[in-house]
Amino acid sequence: MTRGLVLRGLPALVVVVGAIVGPWVGPPVDGAVGVPFAAPHGGAPLGGDRLGHDVFGQLSHGGWGLILLAVVIATAVTGCASVLGALAALRPRLGAVIERGADLAILLPAVLALLLVVAAWPESGAFGVVLVAIVFGIPYSARVFAAAATPVAATGYVEAARLGGESTGYVIFREMLPNMRELVFAQFGLRFVEGMYLVATAAFLRLPTSLGDSNWAVMVRDNASGILLNPWSVLAPSLAIGTVAVSVNLLAAALGRREVGRT
Repeated sequence: MTRGLVLRGLPALVVVVGAIVGPWVGPPVDGAVGVPFAAPHGGAPLGGDRLGHDVFGQLSHGGWGLILLAVVIATAVTGCASVLGALAALRPRLGAVIERGADLAILLPAVLALLLVVAAWPESGAFGVVLVAIVFGIPYSARVFAAAATPVAATGYVEAARLGGESTGYVIFREMLPNMRELVFAQFGLRFVEGMYLVATAAFLRLPTSLGDSNWAVMVRDNASGILLNPWSVLAPSLAIGTVAVSVNLLAAALGRREVGRT
């Protein structure tokens, strides 16, 4: 099982560590390597972009913002939704409210909400992206947790804790969520993928200006016209986004199953 965890997490670990240390140890983000879309060579292993800058330098500087925001979104959505879902299982009336909220959140796509928020509040920047992702991610995820928490709430140890006068917080954090940890890990992985998708989409549209001009999503958009001249100018950032999203999701799911196997 440990080997499986390493295999699932190694690609994400390599890319994430590279994104974190890249701004300090990587080549300059505006380092010129020759003509636009220059082919890979000794001084530039991934060639040049549309301005003749080093693609590898752009890649090493452009990932930490996307990953950081995706982690914040995944953590906030999973944490809030798990508590709300468990609370909804204990309080059926609240569960009905969460279901209606999830229905409304599904009807309005998060990308459309993001465009509306940024248009009405342009100075929100990255905060606006995170806010939209959290607000529209919690209702649906909470509905998933509520469905899973309902049979847990009916178990004998939860009923015994409630009849014994334990607080709702104690029942949720000590009795219910530990027995739903596989779902918690799985939802974190899925919310991370969703966060990467939304943040990359926003960056692709240049909505959160605080992410800068060299993030991976912007690299894909700006260099798309030269994909036939230097495919790595587009493939490298695309592969980085996909590798992080998929690997973190697989690792989270494996961690959840591993924890369950230990009990």
